Amino acid sequence: MSTGKKVAALAAITIMASSSFAGLSAVHTETVSAATKPVKVTFWHAMAGPYKDALQKRIDAFNKSQSKYKVVATAQGDYTTLNQRIMAGAKSKTLPVMAQATYTQVPDYVKDGIVTSLQSQVDGKNGLSKKQLNNIYSGFLQQSKYKGEFYSTPFSASVREMFYNKTLLKKYNLSVPKTWDDIAKMSDVLKKDGIATVGFDKSFDMEWDSMVRSAGVSLVTSKDKVNVDSKKAVTAAKLITDMVADGTAKTAGSDIYGTTNFVNGKTALTFSSSAGITATQAAAAKDFDWGTAPLPSYKGKSATVLAGNSLVVTATATKKQQAGAWAFMKYLMSDKQTEKWAEATGYLPITKKATKSSAYKAYLKKNPLAKAASDSLPGAFSDTAFLGYQDYRTNLLNAVDSMLTKKTPAADALKTLSDQTKKTLKENK
Repeated sequence: MSTGKKVAALAAITIMASSSFAGLSAVHTETVSAATKPVKVTFWHAMAGPYKDALQKRIDAFNKSQSKYKVVATAQGDYTTLNQRIMAGAKSKTLPVMAQATYTQVPDYVKDGIVTSLQSQVDGKNGLSKKQLNNIYSGFLQQSKYKGEFYSTPFSASVREMFYNKTLLKKYNLSVPKTWDDIAKMSDVLKKDGIATVGFDKSFDMEWDSMVRSAGVSLVTSKDKVNVDSKKAVTAAKLITDMVADGTAKTAGSDIYGTTNFVNGKTALTFSSSAGITATQAAAAKDFDWGTAPLPSYKGKSATVLAGNSLVVTATATKKQQAGAWAFMKYLMSDKQTEKWAEATGYLPITKKATKSSAYKAYLKKNPLAKAASDSLPGAFSDTAFLGYQDYRTNLLNAVDSMLTKKTPAADALKTLSDQTKKTLKENK
């Protein structure tokens, strides 16, 4: 072979070798990249404004705390819109990995195969110990379970509480009521000047629910026993409707919320969500002097129904995505993170240690209006979630409206609700 041909051959071999090594290098780089790329966890939520910003900060902190997973959130509008998009996503097979949801929606999501059980995550190697579970308030654990299994984790929580007009109470030499008997005594004083003692939202269902639970009765039990027209339930509803009838209590009517009556001095007290503090502050004059307190006790006990939203994992998520979602959920349930979320939003911490932490105590000292909600947590409870709950809820609101606008006796309205609820339970078995 001539010298020229030898050089050409060697050059060809060198080029082929270089090409081969380059190919191997590219494959190696791609493999390393795939191995280190974090698992994407898509997350749909209904937070807006400052709540959305506060949530994104928690997401950014989680993503920065580890490199295995990356949570990517998308706001879907309000809760109704979020639910509609989840239902549509289930049909089009475009569901996210995880989402916000009210715990009362979970039974329907389970039935439709939209969400997956979290029990294996709770019990697994990276799950929650007995000590960690005991640290979470029982009301939150109650709403996280359906048929004995965890299908959600608690996140944003609020309770019903009482707002009181300090100026009015001082003017009439009245103390902040601690019981419903105290409220009755206040009414004797205030009604002489045409001031209603109590203000409700458009509906009084949540206060009534809390009173019935204080009396030792669950409106619907986990075993599908319906108690909405029990003697204790009727007695509590009649106490409220009698107050509305004689003018010692007001409902908000078309305004939906009782804030307007309260800030204008038409009611000495109003019952509201702890998350309603911000709205009340915005509606009140700068010199309006008011405070917050737990709901008054009834029949010697205190109880308040929990509201808010939970987090769920969808059934289409892969095992790795489920693990990522669980890691994020567990992160949010930690004492430090639930306390930070509470400070940023006005929602409640879900753990006992968080509410007792020096940081949260300092927050309450600076924000005394938030203290009543925290003080209410030991008596907080969740309703039983069941298939058809949304229909039950609609019928419940109709029963309250019937008592208020049609003057239907409490016993009759609640008997109708009882029959409707039993029918709903039977149809969804």
